[in-house]
Amino acid sequence: MRMRIRSVGVALRYAESVLLAPGQQHARRNAWAAVCENRRYAADRRHDDAEAARATPQPLSTPPVRPAPRTRSTPRK
Repeated sequence: MRMRIRSVGVALRYAESVLLAPGQQHARRNAWAAVCENRRYAADRRHDDAEAARATPQPLSTPPVRPAPRTRSTPRK
């Protein structure tokens, strides 16, 4: 297989892709493992938050407090 190289830049990009391909695959595997770990962590957090919400006693409902009636600050004339 013969390839025609048009410029030095093209040759460098081709050499880089051939030489770094295994490293890129490794990086993709690491990134995917990190994504999966983050999803597990988020699911555990949601589960723990739900457990904590169920374990916390609910406050007793109290009737609403009415505000005091407003009074005038100056007397009428």
